[in-house]
Order: sequence, then structure tokens, then C-alpha cells
Amino acid sequence: MGGAKKRSMAQMEKTQDQPDKGNEDSGGQPKKGGKAKTVAEKRSRGLQAPDMNDPKFLGEVGKMSAITPYSLASQFNVKLSVAKDLLEELERRRLVTLVGGNARIRIYQPAAA
Repeated sequence: MGGAKKRSMAQMEKTQDQPDKGNEDSGGQPKKGGKAKTVAEKRSRGLQAPDMNDPKFLGEVGKMSAITPYSLASQFNVKLSVAKDLLEELERRRLVTLVGGNARIRIYQPAAA
């Protein structure tokens, strides 16, 4: 239930004055065997949906075997809410059909041509 107690001012000053020990050993050499952390880049998601009449967009959607809002959002770099709206509009135009799902997630399939 507890946690680390609050450090005193003197202890906080000491930690700020010390050099960063995490990256180097006492010999000035980098540590061996330590893994470097990789920081994933955070990409900003677009709010604009791709053009519904664009043949390139329709071709990409037609190639997908199962279409979920997440897969659409990942592929076209849009937010999930925009992807859900896109799928609803595609269903109204009868370009995709609802296969399954529930209130949280819907699974679509390209309509048979």
C-alpha cells in the first residue's frame, strides 16, 4: 500500500549533482550487455478521411479480407472514430458488408462484386 517516501531536500540535491550513472561505468566505457531502450515515435493521426470516390482507396479496402476499424485506422493513418465513420459510410454505399461483431467492434468484409 505504501510507496517510496518523499526525499529530503538534501537527498534531492545530491542526486542532481551526481553524474548519470545509468549510461557509463566507472571506467568511462558504456556498459556491456545492457540493452538500449528504443523509443517508439508517436505519429499524429489525421482527422481527414480519405476521399471515398478515390479508386486507390477503394482498391486498398477491396484487398482486405477482414476490415475492422483498427485495421482501417492503421492503414490510412486516421483516428479510430474517423475509421468507424468511414466504415459506416462504406456500408451505406454497399461497398462493404457487416459480417460480425458487437456494440464495441464491428467486422466488415468487402462486398462481392
